[in-house]
Amino acid sequence: MVFGLGEEEFALPVTTVREILDHRNAYRVPHAPDWFLGLTDVRGESVPMVDLRVRLGLSPVEPTLTTRILVVDMTGDEGKPLALGLVVDRVLDVATFAADSVEGAPDLGGRWRSDQIEAILRRGAGFVALLDPMRLFGATDLDATRTVASAA
Repeated sequence: MVFGLGEEEFALPVTTVREILDHRNAYRVPHAPDWFLGLTDVRGESVPMVDLRVRLGLSPVEPTLTTRILVVDMTGDEGKPLALGLVVDRVLDVATFAADSVEGAPDLGGRWRSDQIEAILRRGAGFVALLDPMRLFGATDLDATRTVASAA
């Protein structure tokens, strides 16, 4: 699943994306980290919403008509499932990448931390950063998010 944040393109393994939702406001949770937008209801399930721009170190922006929520299924260290709603600027497409277009994530100390990027994918004349949802959040972040979601 390829999506955009600002001018950059990112991807998530399509097997982790359960569904794509139109943007909606979240129920705010007091004293939450700035990247944690709150909770939203997805078919009776309380799903924590994350501003992926902020989580990756970008400035927050107001939602637009193209803003989407990617509902991703993750499994924590204890094997407990957790659904997260990742807010992205726009969804571009579902794409496959040939093995020769996949490169390791460079550790250049640049804009994106290499521990958040699983690989760099060549796409035409540009690049797409492949993210691993589990690498975006530490165990402490996931545990706190799971606690808030289960208490709702």
